[in-house]
Amino acid sequence: MKVDKRLEAMRLNPRADWTLADLQTVAARYRVVWRHGGGSHAVFRSPTGMQLVVPARRPIKPVYVSRFVELIDDAKEAQFPSG
Repeated sequence: MKVDKRLEAMRLNPRADWTLADLQTVAARYRVVWRHGGGSHAVFRSPTGMQLVVPARRPIKPVYVSRFVELIDDAKEAQFPSG
């Protein structure tokens, strides 16, 4: 699945069985840095400094997927300002 389509699918269906790898793939496309040293959580940070800590267990809860989409939207706005 293409990254843009994956992001849109996350936006439309945060309850799907999303994995940490899915989030990391989308994050890389939008220059969101992430770290996961094998612990129980992964940390995503947008270029604006917005941060999200996501539990690494599967499936990722919908609230974290929704917040991740918001973080990506923030990163996209920073990279490609509208107006």
